[in-house]
Amino acid sequence: MPQLDTSTWFVTMFSSITTLFILFQLKFSSQNLPQMPATKIMKSTKTKTPWEQKWTKTYLPLSLPQQ
Repeated sequence: MPQLDTSTWFVTMFSSITTLFILFQLKFSSQNLPQMPATKIMKSTKTKTPWEQKWTKTYLPLSLPQQ
């Protein structure tokens, strides 16, 4: 039964990993990313509600006398 020749595995794996690393570096270096992203100012809009047009007061119920 012949034995498996593993002498070329190191060269194959090393070259594959090196090639993948180079390809990923080239892919990511071609991306245009903003250096300093600007913050977007959000304007808050106030909506008119019917109860804001007039003054209202919440009345508490009368407290019962203590016995």
